[in-house]
Amino acid sequence: MSLQLYDTATRSVRDFVPREAGKVGIYLCGVTVQSPPHIGHLRSGVNYDVLRRWLEYRGLEVRFIRNITDIDDKVLARAVAEAVPYWSIAYRNERLLDDAYDAVGVRLPTYEPRATGHIPEIQALIQRLIDRDHAYATDTGEVYFDVSSYADYGALSGQRPDEMRSGEETAPGKRSPLDFALWKGVKPTEPADAYWPSPWGRGRPGWHIECSAMTWRYLGEEFDIHGGGLDIRFPHHENEIAQSRAAGFGFARYWVHNGPLNLGGEKMSKSLGNVVDLPSLAARGLRPAEVRYYLSAPHYRSVIDYSEAALDEAAAAYRRIEGFVQRAVERVGVVETDGVVPAGFELVMDDDLNTPQAFALVHETVRAGNTALAAGDDEAVRQALGEVLTMLGVLGLDPLTDTPAARSGLADTVDSLVALALQQREAARARRDWPAADAVRDQLKQAGVLIEDTPHGPRWTLAANATDGP
Repeated sequence: MSLQLYDTATRSVRDFVPREAGKVGIYLCGVTVQSPPHIGHLRSGVNYDVLRRWLEYRGLEVRFIRNITDIDDKVLARAVAEAVPYWSIAYRNERLLDDAYDAVGVRLPTYEPRATGHIPEIQALIQRLIDRDHAYATDTGEVYFDVSSYADYGALSGQRPDEMRSGEETAPGKRSPLDFALWKGVKPTEPADAYWPSPWGRGRPGWHIECSAMTWRYLGEEFDIHGGGLDIRFPHHENEIAQSRAAGFGFARYWVHNGPLNLGGEKMSKSLGNVVDLPSLAARGLRPAEVRYYLSAPHYRSVIDYSEAALDEAAAAYRRIEGFVQRAVERVGVVETDGVVPAGFELVMDDDLNTPQAFALVHETVRAGNTALAAGDDEAVRQALGEVLTMLGVLGLDPLTDTPAARSGLADTVDSLVALALQQREAARARRDWPAADAVRDQLKQAGVLIEDTPHGPRWTLAANATDGP
């Protein structure tokens, strides 16, 4: 079975056939950096990271572009409110976004272009649209896309232009409420350094045009996959298609949208203020790997309704996997894998990235591994451990390195200190000094380390770890 993906444009699951054999070009609409990131942003990052990893596992060379919108109405409004340069707002939040992506294991894109770094490309594309009679300039220095000039406008979102309500404000010289801004003129309420010279007067780019200019620059006139949240299918992606196709580009061949992360019945959004971020989850004791599990276990097209209970359940599930991996490594050591996932895992991942079924197979293998551990079947333990690590690796998770100690860079130190304490406990037990042995165990427990006496000697785990029974 070949990889199949749901294409929003055709409203169907399609066989994925790369434009160029062996290579894939992906563009993901990134984040507008007017404020710190929340886990809704991370869901998008994690979902497309899984897609990228699976494409690479299938032997494809992936060029992955994820943009940064570092200038727009919201960024400028925040700069005015804080009385600081707009670029300082963007840079500060971009750094926070990078840290959050890194924490949950989202790999760096091939390129991560900023809107402000591509003004020449944006202006060239706008002029191309004017020359092809798809855009017009006004006397006030604005340039608008003429929606009536593009016959297929509304096809992506399944809307008819005569039924649409524009989100664009009315303005002098604007021909239709549906026309959208490609270039915005100077406004006295915005920072003076937020503008560039242009053939139409000083101004700045509109939101939609930057993505078309960046895909053109980094992926060419036609590319494979365009990603982003379903919530920006209209108007953002609809406008991207219109301006890119009107410019004569083939543009995206597949549209792959992820579902929203809701809180309180509404999409998690900075503008609504209903956000949960990574630091707040860390304060509750959640680790980044557990957050990644929570975000990637549901299907990427599904709606996630955030709740602390659901997040805690996901964290417990990941810890069960960790518990098996730790016990198996203690028993048989770290196994060398051939890097090939089980056939069933490949089948469900090729089925529109069916991660719920993929994780179900991981847990099924964990249960089989725990049964093998209980039976002392080392060969079956090795097989289960290798399969679990290989499947998790494709999903961007690694229980051998994503432990709290490893994250802090203190894995060897923690291991040595616990080993020393266990030696003291064993010495006390050997001389039948039970109070001293119990005291060591209790002190370790207070430090978050649990001791389990097994036929093979004592083993320790962090207090959060649980086990997935046979």
